[in-house]
Amino acid sequence: MKRHNYKNLKIWSLGIEIVDEVFKITIDFPKEEKFGLVSQINRCSVSVPSNIAEGSSRTDKSFSHFIDISLGSYLNWKHN
Repeated sequence: MKRHNYKNLKIWSLGIEIVDEVFKITIDFPKEEKFGLVSQINRCSVSVPSNIAEGSSRTDKSFSHFIDISLGSYLNWKHN
């Protein structure tokens, strides 16, 4: 089965950049938010490139589904 090279996808690279920025920003959040808001924001940002990477070993149709999941994660993160 053909594996998609997700590391060559611009959307995956942008997702990694977002993760880096989010972690830099949330490190300065109040300590009482560490296990609440910070954790949720960080997990949302990580889910975008993670879903792309996970879907890369699937069929084209399944990979497309994982891209859709990543987009949904991004939209949820963006609106929180």
